[in-house]
Amino acid sequence: MSVQPSVAPSTATDTQPTGRVVRRGMSILAMAIRTQPRAFAGAVAGSALYALMTVAAAFVLGRVTDAVIIPAFDEGRAATAALAAAAGAIIGVALLKAVGIVTRRAVAGYMQLRLQAIFRQRVSRQIHQLPLAWHRDHPTGELLSNAGADVQALFGPIAPLPFSVGALLLLILAAGALLVTDPLLAAVAFALGPLMAVANTAYNRATERPAARVQGMRGSLAEVAHESFDGALVVKTLGREAEEAERFREAAERLRDELVSLGRLRAMMSPVIEALPRIGTLAILLGGALRVAGGQLTEGEVVRFVYLFTLIAFPMSVIGYLFEELPSSVAGWDRLSPLLGAQPDPREVLTGADGDVRLPVAIGPLGLEAVNVSFGYPGAPVLQDVTLSIRPGSVTAITGATGAGKSTLISLLVRLADPAAGAIRLGDADLRAMPRRQLARDVAAVFQHTFLFDDSVRGNITLGEDFSDEDVVTACQLAQADKFIRSLPDGYDTVLGERGASLSGGQRQRIALARALVRRPRLLLLDDATSSVDPTVEAAILKSLREAAAGESTVVVVAYRSAALRLCDEVVYLDGGRVEDRGAHEALLGRCPAYAQLVTAYERASDYPPEAP
Repeated sequence: MSVQPSVAPSTATDTQPTGRVVRRGMSILAMAIRTQPRAFAGAVAGSALYALMTVAAAFVLGRVTDAVIIPAFDEGRAATAALAAAAGAIIGVALLKAVGIVTRRAVAGYMQLRLQAIFRQRVSRQIHQLPLAWHRDHPTGELLSNAGADVQALFGPIAPLPFSVGALLLLILAAGALLVTDPLLAAVAFALGPLMAVANTAYNRATERPAARVQGMRGSLAEVAHESFDGALVVKTLGREAEEAERFREAAERLRDELVSLGRLRAMMSPVIEALPRIGTLAILLGGALRVAGGQLTEGEVVRFVYLFTLIAFPMSVIGYLFEELPSSVAGWDRLSPLLGAQPDPREVLTGADGDVRLPVAIGPLGLEAVNVSFGYPGAPVLQDVTLSIRPGSVTAITGATGAGKSTLISLLVRLADPAAGAIRLGDADLRAMPRRQLARDVAAVFQHTFLFDDSVRGNITLGEDFSDEDVVTACQLAQADKFIRSLPDGYDTVLGERGASLSGGQRQRIALARALVRRPRLLLLDDATSSVDPTVEAAILKSLREAAAGESTVVVVAYRSAALRLCDEVVYLDGGRVEDRGAHEALLGRCPAYAQLVTAYERASDYPPEAP
């Protein structure tokens, strides 16, 4: 079932006619109804029961006035049976009305929260499926606002929607009852409708742009907060706490000022909208008194008429509240639609709990081939005509000076981006033709900057997948992590805290490496993933990987240290985005001066402090 409204997106600062805002808002409400039809029907049923009982209450009050209250004043006493019947009728109607209210509120609230949950899940899935290049252009704070404030604003009108439908029914029933009671007074009452419509139209026109600006400023505030918290290490080490607090204060005050402006508009318009029904009630009482004096109406009919008139004013207020929420809803959709409308790679779209169709299990190392691969960012070419072939089961190093394109090449090999030209093949398949699930199963990458979750060591390694304790321990032993993990307070069950802040950089890297190894990838990519460990540990890791990978995995590692380079079957030297040379480490030292200079300079400049085992 589609859950996308047929509304065209617009920028948050567009000046749209009020009619267009209402039409787009109605499209959003229609989408919500299509998504949760049963909940909407249940909420409307409760609202309809409330409307029927409210109108019924008017007739009961009118009948009680004529049959019980007026005779009691005339005779000086009231019959017990009549009082009991009147009380029973009033209580019965009130109880049914209460059932309608509870049903409408409970089911409408469920509908609103359910829609928010559905769209938050949809936003989350879309964010995960979009390529890394898309994420570079969209700040994390903006995405957090999309999943939070924008979804909430989008479905702000949902809770009052069933009430408004019931209120519309109430309006129709009450208007019919007014006409039956007294057409002349009904004409006075109906004059209130156009005045309410004018007031609501003016409100929508006045609040449309401020509501859109508020949504945008909420996203900006979330972005500033995320940057400050995510960059806490930089903020603390450089003493930028006061500046970051000031930056957040400025964003918060801009949002506050906009909310105050929007609140002023509502404060100006709401009394006018609320005063109109009160003025109408006074006019009806005056006209009703004259009609009673002339004998055209009874006192009970006037009571019923005034009650029915208040019922007409009430639905108008409810419907007006619904229209008040539409500008914010449309603004929320305008901020969400670019995200939801972005087109992920079809191979990355998850189709269910298991993602793509199940693939046959394949074993053995993957060969790798890049043919005339070029890639760059706008105005900054990185790789140019890179061609290389890596045989299955080998251990290959990629090295080069900073900016040579090593990390970019690794990103292309794991398909975080696609080459602008050329092709990359894994085994017999073009990388771009492989389903995302197959790629994730066969290829694992570990990067220099690792991420650990606020979970146990075991949880960070398995990430919820079903691996045995033996598999986890074996992977940690290969990554040279088992020893220090067992020294932690709870061993493999030790909770590491957010981002693994309690561990050293080298320890975090080794857990990330174990995370990849436990999955037994056919191709393992290490992008400077051992840079934070000392040379002895790095050499031990590569040696164990070389022994374990034989016949099982192909390993490609970005490395600089000669101790690691010597353990590799082949070294690929990149310079200026091109493959300058390749071969065994000793051979390159002898025939490639630039390579020799890079390796020896790195060795001379390096000072490796001992790391905790």
